[in-house]
Amino acid sequence: MSRLVFPPVSARALAAADGLAIVAFTIAGILSHRGSLPLSALTEDTLPLLAGWFAAAAAFQLYTRCTRRSLVLTWMVGIPLGVLVRAAALGRLDEPRQLAFLTTTLIFSIVFVIAARSVVTIAARYSGR
Repeated sequence: MSRLVFPPVSARALAAADGLAIVAFTIAGILSHRGSLPLSALTEDTLPLLAGWFAAAAAFQLYTRCTRRSLVLTWMVGIPLGVLVRAAALGRLDEPRQLAFLTTTLIFSIVFVIAARSVVTIAARYSGR
């Protein structure tokens, strides 16, 4: 049974929240590992994850259906796709650490996405939407 995720927030607001959540996740990860935020690291980590997320979102119609199922499918496919693209771009496909990176990214990305969607939902409720 599919149910709407965080109605009545607009699809644009959800897409923006998702994108900002992924950016925030990558910033937190880079800062925790490097102690600084080089633009090259931000680009290397953020762009593949955003591309994977929004490609999967389009495939599963996340922003037109707005169901829990489409959110979970987007997460289950989009994040691993982004991690795979990142590893390929950095020449790290054969590194065992990529599994740890994938696991961490899967866990924390959904936490960030749900948190961002919750903030957008609360803001929409209090703004009279």
